[in-house]
Amino acid sequence: MSDLYSLLGVSKSADEKTIKSAYRKLAKELHPDKNKDNPKAADRFNKVTQAYDILSDKVKRGQYDRGEIDSDGNPRTPAGFGGFSGNPGGAGAGSFDFGGGIDLGDMFDGLFGGGGAQAQRPQSHARPPAKGANIAYQHLVSFTDAAKLLPQRITLNDGKTIEVKLPAGVVKGTQIRLKGKGHPGPGGNGDAMVSISIGKHPFFEREGDNILLDLPITLKEAVNGAKVKVPTVDGAVLLTLPAGTNGGTKMRLKGKGFSKKGSADKRGDQLVTIMIHISADDEALKSFVADMPDDHDVRLDLGV
Repeated sequence: MSDLYSLLGVSKSADEKTIKSAYRKLAKELHPDKNKDNPKAADRFNKVTQAYDILSDKVKRGQYDRGEIDSDGNPRTPAGFGGFSGNPGGAGAGSFDFGGGIDLGDMFDGLFGGGGAQAQRPQSHARPPAKGANIAYQHLVSFTDAAKLLPQRITLNDGKTIEVKLPAGVVKGTQIRLKGKGHPGPGGNGDAMVSISIGKHPFFEREGDNILLDLPITLKEAVNGAKVKVPTVDGAVLLTLPAGTNGGTKMRLKGKGFSKKGSADKRGDQLVTIMIHISADDEALKSFVADMPDDHDVRLDLGV
């Protein structure tokens, strides 16, 4: 099991800023879009994302440091306890074990005069045998996997790995029930309860079903207009910038967001905010604008 601090290359005393900086550097280096022929890089990308998801959360980081959760975010089971449910040991709620194997039928026979009292015996409403305890799991899904609803591989307590489908509209905290994958019991196996968390992304952010992206463009592209590549969770697409595009302009890429709840075929959009990038060291640009008229009217609508 990996140490989360080692995965990010930081010390256990690292502050939030250091942890975030280390994650961004690794995420850019290992991102699957840059390592399509290197599955090891993609696997490491998922691991560092999971490490950041835990260490960037104060509560989870504290739990991890105290040994309450493991590097996958799953609770560490104390010795002698199995699973996490209100049904410890597989016993039914309100059930009692008399230990001596008392036959209630014999008891009623004695009270009501032997076999002839069978018809007068009270009706028994015995509880059905209790199922085994449920087992709780935490599973981190990458941002792009969650947006595209890609199947997930989950390793269970018994060491077996199964494939799980993500539901449309998946969000942090979504729970997936895997029937019969919990602890065994007299009434059958309990269930596995998988709680989903979604990893952060180096440059995408989620807002409901939409994905937000700040897109840097050059001054030349803004002035003259251009066709520029834009990353999406489905791969790069071309976006047409009209001539005279201003910084802060928002553009919409339809159907490039997260799936909507209840419908895997309907997705939100990707909202692209244009950010004009100007280099402070561009002497040619400084020379070019030196003789340009200074238009003070651009802030007239603001009353200044």
